[in-house]
Amino acid sequence: MTVLPDDGLSLAAEFPDATHEQWQRLVEGVLRKSGKDVTGFAAEEALSTSLDDGLITRPLYTADNTRDTGAAGLPGFAPFTRGSSAAGATAAGGWDVRQRHERPDPALANEAVLADLENGVSSLWLAVGAAGVPVAGLERVLDGVYLDLAPVALDAGAEFDAAARELLRLYEVRGVAAGEARGNLGADPLGVAARTGTYDPELAEQAATLAKLTSRQYPGLRALVVDALPYHEAGASAAQELGCSLATGVAYLRTLTGAGLDVETACGQLDFRYSATADQFLTIAKFRAARLLWARVAEACGAPGAGGQRQHAVTSSVMMTRRDPWVNMLRTTIACTAAGVGGADAVTVLPFDRSIGLPDAFARRIARNTSTILVEESHLSRVVDPAGGSWYVERLTDELAAAAWEWFQEIERAGGQERALASGLVGARIAATWERRTKALAQRREPITGVSEFPLLAERAVVRDPAPARPSGGLPLVRRDEAYEALRARSDAHLVATGTRPRVFLAALGPAAAHTGRVTFAANLFQAGGVEPVHDPVTVDADTAAGAFAASGAGVACICSSDALYAEQAAQVAAALKEAGARSVFLAGRPGESEDSYRSAGVDAFVFAGSDAVAVLTSVLDRMEVK
Repeated sequence: MTVLPDDGLSLAAEFPDATHEQWQRLVEGVLRKSGKDVTGFAAEEALSTSLDDGLITRPLYTADNTRDTGAAGLPGFAPFTRGSSAAGATAAGGWDVRQRHERPDPALANEAVLADLENGVSSLWLAVGAAGVPVAGLERVLDGVYLDLAPVALDAGAEFDAAARELLRLYEVRGVAAGEARGNLGADPLGVAARTGTYDPELAEQAATLAKLTSRQYPGLRALVVDALPYHEAGASAAQELGCSLATGVAYLRTLTGAGLDVETACGQLDFRYSATADQFLTIAKFRAARLLWARVAEACGAPGAGGQRQHAVTSSVMMTRRDPWVNMLRTTIACTAAGVGGADAVTVLPFDRSIGLPDAFARRIARNTSTILVEESHLSRVVDPAGGSWYVERLTDELAAAAWEWFQEIERAGGQERALASGLVGARIAATWERRTKALAQRREPITGVSEFPLLAERAVVRDPAPARPSGGLPLVRRDEAYEALRARSDAHLVATGTRPRVFLAALGPAAAHTGRVTFAANLFQAGGVEPVHDPVTVDADTAAGAFAASGAGVACICSSDALYAEQAAQVAAALKEAGARSVFLAGRPGESEDSYRSAGVDAFVFAGSDAVAVLTSVLDRMEVK
């Protein structure tokens, strides 16, 4: 065994440092092998990924890509990028595990609340009013809850004043000392306006009254929440979500200081709520950027020490799917990880079945245990800002903050968040973002596992009790799976009506080595729309294709093989399929120069990576008269 000398030298000391230019030369060589003859910075650009808000993630980051060392500050100190408190979640043994409850029956909600608190949940997020338990039922929901130990965050929409008064009454009758009450009363007038389309000035007055009360009598309670979820749930980008939250926060500072509170006290009355998605690094950067931005606002308002933002992270409902909902457990785990690493103070993991209806006990258990595993077993909370210092994360944080600040300034120039909502500026800008993203989803450039990729037609439907209706009239509620869910619903209706799903015959040419790749692609594509692929026999030719198609019971066909075999057989096979009654004949792959000859032989359309899958699948169901 060789023993290395302990002389303090690095094992890499004998190797020269690689340069950025040397890395680029290696990238150029790899790209040339794939048919891309690019050099210099263009080679690096070819490996970059464009995000919303004009952001670009690059394949390599160095110290030259970030601000000066130390610009992010230290945890607990301005600009609070690295955390609002010096110890972060480490002092509390992890972030606050906050479970949401919206079951309208007070007794059933109480059972769920107690089960959560007995099994790892540290605070409650209660939907009260029209979207949850009635205000009068709040006492029953909190029966048996130690209100001096379990913080309560209310979400009562326009009924926040009544819900807050009821919670304060419960503190009094149960003997909870004013200094021991923790949580948030949930006043959010602009959030109500975003969800309903109507701004009520009286709600702002109620919020200011609550803030004055809590600031004087309940030091552990905050009256207002800056909820950015309405914007995220309408399809906003990360920068748009942050910019809207800044504009909302500034509007509340104006309201509270106008009611007599100083800036520092007003800042202390605000909690901020953001979404956490399965885009891990973007989510980490978003929570860091949010703190950086709010610190800048507080500094501009003359209270730099009050810029430490308290954050509540909620796993995204937009990313949740109704089909194959079990995959949502993986999405929420990644989102929870990102929120915790990003420094969120409280994290709500939405149960995997929430997009279907009211979650059951198993789903709530998995949701709360997600945080428990990440904190207790993965030890994510033992390090403050673990992503800090990463050149990639630091650069992404700064670029996201810059884009969000630009959007915030545009809102302010439009007269503030209230006017920007009323004028349609916010809605139109978010709609444009979602339209671009919808196109990416339709083309499967943004894949949805279990829906647009690897769908399972034979899965058993998950059934849940219906959830209370969400407020309507304002910004829309969107989901990534919307278009595919509509297609699958048509397939389900066809199955109920006829006993079978719509079918597509996969006409595979030649040996498996030639057609397997495109057969797999086509089967995956058609199943995303609820169209069942039939690949029997394994291979066909011009003589056998018609009989195989007739025996399949399919209404359309898709030819699958290599480009070489297409040149030899595709035209004859397409003609045979059309003669056998195929309403549409597809060919898997880009047509190239042979498109006209294929079309003249009977090929109606071509399916390939990047094609509009939703449009293709809609046309398939239309031609098979699937309603």
